[in-house]
Amino acid sequence: MRGPSIRGLGLLTAWGAGIASAPDDARAAAAGRPVVSLGRLEREGAEWRRTTREGLIAVAAVEAVLADAGAAPEAVAGDRTALIYVTAAAYGPSNRRFIEGRGGGIHFAETAPAVVPAEVAIAFKLSGPYAILLGGPPATLRAVAHGAALLASRACDRVLVLAVEIFEECAELYARARRAPGDPLVEAAACLWLEAGRGTVTLAAGAPRRAASALRRRLGETFSVEPLAAVDWWRERGAVGTLELTGRWRAESTRLIWTEPMAGPHEHAA
Repeated sequence: MRGPSIRGLGLLTAWGAGIASAPDDARAAAAGRPVVSLGRLEREGAEWRRTTREGLIAVAAVEAVLADAGAAPEAVAGDRTALIYVTAAAYGPSNRRFIEGRGGGIHFAETAPAVVPAEVAIAFKLSGPYAILLGGPPATLRAVAHGAALLASRACDRVLVLAVEIFEECAELYARARRAPGDPLVEAAACLWLEAGRGTVTLAAGAPRRAASALRRRLGETFSVEPLAAVDWWRERGAVGTLELTGRWRAESTRLIWTEPMAGPHEHAA
């Protein structure tokens, strides 16, 4: 499949903005905390008062990718921008409120995953192709491949792959579910802006490489955000050529081989 190029990438984690803000050792930096939270990214204006915490984080991630690309919000508005949203845990708080009868702004728990991309679509006036994928890192790799297919078919001019993970509201549930203490759960969000490129993308089954484990030791567990954080780490190291992304989720192991993913200077023209 024809591969896309990277126009920009925004990464926010509980450690800060970008992979450069992550510590060398996430476990040590967490200091015994099982969850490291991003908190609520408050915004001015009454229109944001009822927005969920995960929705506010998602909007901030899109703003981060716009800043990285040097673009204004108008650059992604309209029906030629596709939005692909990925999460494994961002609907946990609303599901829990629903199950425990504590109310909230969402009346049907099964619609919770749609709330985050809806907030983004409204905030940035997106009206192009749209998809939601639920799962961990392999789902994000499939999102990148799906974005490549949309671009190759000319169904859109650009794709935003957005991943958001929050854990604070369900921290004790994760603590009970995890058999042994491991890397901390670190709240994070990332948005990858893709445009048509010259390389190729190949998606296949395959065991994660050591690089994924090394990233997790530095960043902590970020579920679906991990592959996009790996792209930022790759960029930080000044790598060129082929990018190999891997991810494991439960019994699934997925690998994505992406040649020529970086955009040249001429491809950054608005």
